[in-house]
Amino acid sequence: MVRRKDDGVTLRRILRRTPWPIRRRIAQAAGSRILPRMAPERRLRVARALMPIEPARHGRPASAGQAIRVRSARGRLSARVVTATSPADVRRANLDRVAEALELAGVDWFRLPAPTPGCTAVGVPESDRDLVVRILAGIAERDQGMIRRSGPEGRVLAVFWPVTDPGGSLVLGPEHACEVELWRVDGDRLVAPRPNPIADRIPLAEPMVAAPEPVFGAFCSPDDSTVYRTRRVFATIDPDRIDFPIDVVYTWVDGGDPAWRRRKERALADNPWVREINGQAVNDSRWTSRDELRFSMRALHAFAPWVRHVYLVTDDQVPGWLDLGHPRLTVVGHREIFGDTGALPTFNSQAIESRVHRIPGLAEHFLYLNDDVILARPVTPDLFFTAGGLTKFFPSPSLVDLSPREPGDRPADSAAKNNRRLIRETFGRVLTRKMMHTPHPSRRSVLAEIEARFAEPVRSTAEHQFRHPDDVSVLSSLQQYYAYLTGQATPGTIRHRYTDLADPGTPLKLATLLRRRDVDTLCLNDVDSPDAALDEQEALLADFLPAYLPFPSPFELREPRAATTPAPPARQPHRPVRTVALPPVA
Repeated sequence: MVRRKDDGVTLRRILRRTPWPIRRRIAQAAGSRILPRMAPERRLRVARALMPIEPARHGRPASAGQAIRVRSARGRLSARVVTATSPADVRRANLDRVAEALELAGVDWFRLPAPTPGCTAVGVPESDRDLVVRILAGIAERDQGMIRRSGPEGRVLAVFWPVTDPGGSLVLGPEHACEVELWRVDGDRLVAPRPNPIADRIPLAEPMVAAPEPVFGAFCSPDDSTVYRTRRVFATIDPDRIDFPIDVVYTWVDGGDPAWRRRKERALADNPWVREINGQAVNDSRWTSRDELRFSMRALHAFAPWVRHVYLVTDDQVPGWLDLGHPRLTVVGHREIFGDTGALPTFNSQAIESRVHRIPGLAEHFLYLNDDVILARPVTPDLFFTAGGLTKFFPSPSLVDLSPREPGDRPADSAAKNNRRLIRETFGRVLTRKMMHTPHPSRRSVLAEIEARFAEPVRSTAEHQFRHPDDVSVLSSLQQYYAYLTGQATPGTIRHRYTDLADPGTPLKLATLLRRRDVDTLCLNDVDSPDAALDEQEALLADFLPAYLPFPSPFELREPRAATTPAPPARQPHRPVRTVALPPVA
């Protein structure tokens, strides 16, 4: 049915116009009955044909400023097309339109914390209800604005101007509304129509003050100095406020770079033991770059405006689209963090992760992300840290095999078992669960403590140019258990979606996610893919990622350089490469 190219195209066109419930049932039936009977190298291709990533808008993209009908998670609506924006920008624009209109009309409004981070909220006297309703109706008539009532007796008016990308795949609408609350007078008090994090009853005489944007919630840049009028009580700092700086660290490699591939082949010749342990240690899919970093950074800009600075750790490589002059971005070479430790060049992600805390200028609190980990919707710092500075961690349902380490173990499983041994010897506890492939909340001081306490395994991990049976996985597992057992971390809860690009069920997962956008984080992992599937995986991501994250980030150049350019030179020398022998299994 999909063997011929023309047949496949026809099928995709038909299915793109088939109602979603029917397409979903077709894909589910195929996944359970048809795909298992096919050759593995054909499954993903057939799955993509049966569940194409649906374009939100058929035909040519719309022009900027045009109003089009789009589908959102809350139903269909009209939205104005823009070519660049973010949830924080839309949220701010909605607030400023409402505040300006109320100010011009002489309404005694004040800003207060909103119940959800994506929205903003202002309070007005209920005695001005009729005036306020007329004002909001007037401004909503322009640019496809909308008003929705909620709360008791309709005393909350959500005002928003939906916007979308030219393809109509991302709609920023009611979830970023400015919600106008009608506060009623009760004696000498003003009473809110709904709860808020600070106070729902305030004195009538509560003084008016000016407060900067971060006072009202975490979904903003930490250095945003825009001020708004508010009542003094809402300018106070509550115990749950996270006000310490949080950075992000990415590790990235372009496995298609000829110079990098030559370095890798020379290192393999110096380490003949590598091919003996497990094919995954040198599988090319581990280093394949499909532009995931570009979209992960788009998501970071869109969904975590509270991040202070981004550090990109590379082996003297920089993607051609990356703006090296952006003030919130620093590219860090391996030589800078390894210094006189380890062995370079390295092709061992566990070795690189063991040195990340040595990045000059890195904040005490940071998130570590692989380039295939993507924020999937707006989030706030409390998802990853407590107000007291503890990191949160997210155990996976997957268990660490309790058998001893064996020669056939995958590199990740060997590291998990080595972590287990260290935790058992140190704390008398046996770790049993892996960690989800989410952003990993981390602290520099905890990682330095681990490096000092487990000096030999951390040192040897840094000296292995490829993943080795003796490695420990410091950032993705060991630090979580160590911090928890030393009172420096706490379990967290996160909505996460893990996808293996080689899995034929992935097209249905991504199509569903594109419609619902209902998880916090997403991992697009490629564990061990056959060469025959690589083109299909690339095509799948080329459909999904631009639809999910259509707006460029400030980290992107308008005109890219060459595909991969050298990173700025590191400031520290590195140790010469040395051969590492394969040890006996513990």
